[in-house]
Amino acid sequence: MDNLATTWVGATAKQISRAVRRGDTSATQVVADHLEQIAISEPSLTAFRVVRGGEAIVEAEKVDEQEDLANLPLAGVPVAVKENTPVAGLPTWHGSAAARTPVAEEDHEVVRRLRGAGAVVVGVTRMPEMGLWGTTDGPDGATRNPWSLDRTPGGSSGGSAAAVAAGLVPIAHGNDGLGSIRIPAACCGLVGLKPGRDVIPCDLGLDGWLGLVEHGILATTVGDAALGFSVLAGRAPAKLTPPGKLRVGVSLRSPVAGVRPDEPNRGAVATAAKLLVGAGHDTVTAEPAYPTAVGLAGLLTWFASAYREADAAGIDLKALQPRTRRHVRLGKIAWNRGWVRQEQRDGWREKSIKFFEDRKIDVLLTPALAATPPPADGHSAGRWRRNILDNIRYAPYAAPWNMAGLPAIVVPIGLRPDGLPVGVQFVGPPDSELLLLSIAGLLEVANPWPRHAFV
Repeated sequence: MDNLATTWVGATAKQISRAVRRGDTSATQVVADHLEQIAISEPSLTAFRVVRGGEAIVEAEKVDEQEDLANLPLAGVPVAVKENTPVAGLPTWHGSAAARTPVAEEDHEVVRRLRGAGAVVVGVTRMPEMGLWGTTDGPDGATRNPWSLDRTPGGSSGGSAAAVAAGLVPIAHGNDGLGSIRIPAACCGLVGLKPGRDVIPCDLGLDGWLGLVEHGILATTVGDAALGFSVLAGRAPAKLTPPGKLRVGVSLRSPVAGVRPDEPNRGAVATAAKLLVGAGHDTVTAEPAYPTAVGLAGLLTWFASAYREADAAGIDLKALQPRTRRHVRLGKIAWNRGWVRQEQRDGWREKSIKFFEDRKIDVLLTPALAATPPPADGHSAGRWRRNILDNIRYAPYAAPWNMAGLPAIVVPIGLRPDGLPVGVQFVGPPDSELLLLSIAGLLEVANPWPRHAFV
């Protein structure tokens, strides 16, 4: 981090927690520095739904008063929480006033774990209505990508990604139902890990979008991503080691027929593969057989999840955005006609695990996105069909791995010719989160990426 003597903005979570534990700085000072940066940058970014200024300072002071700082892996680290995850004392917005639920009486388990590790929640970050979209905007404004303010930071964890990429917090919480951590990570040049099924407690809505949703962390470094993952998973801090020789499957094939990755995204995969070979690993072409039926099942599950959550919460459909209303109505049809079934997801999971076994590969390398992130504005008031097409055309690679319940990570590779970040996705079999992080660490050393786009 630059200017450590004057500000902690830009420091990693590991640097901050180490300094607070040693007494080199205080949690109060670190949080104050970040709140000051939020005040400067937030008007341009609109990353936060609410900033907990005074409350965060009070909580930082309580961290400083603790006697067991040595046992707090996130001592004094400012964090942001996605607005669909309950934080005690705040409403849970879910991306719009129509979907907002009352003030939470207690923290969600993942928030409790962050605070238990010494982190200070400085605010909750914005997402699109009900977390349904890969862009983050609404009637009250658009969240913007720090690398280019006219572009989206992705969705649905768009506010969290924008906040981390701009240095407003070193790490942020997100969750991922059809790519909602990995898509923003790719848009904003971050490390974004979606853990596998049942690694971190979900406990969102009825059943976490029929079991598709997982909580995770967005970070600028692999070390911070690993630390955040360990805290959320209730584990001791992960110690990453270089992986043994790997056989890496490489695929450019899009899960969506007719959608192909553009040159910068193809180039990112080629660069990642070359770096892996240079590190002594093997790469082979390995194309997943994305069946048409699974793609259709993914769409129908997306629709049905919206309907089930809206129905269970008693949301007034007339108060929702037009695109969301249509999504919910289609979901009602899909659900009531039995078009969304658990065996669809179970079958794809089995085929996906068998794919790794049959091809004898340790991980799969794919593009993270297919195209440049869309504009920041205009989606929430747009037609449903246009939103669907925009989402699918630029970000088709993430959703299949939620359907399969497998871990996946996005790793930055560099910048596109237009100055926006570009990344790649690695997917692994069950329980391969640490392996994915180790591979990301290998690329971080071999090909360092710019960590921030300060606004």
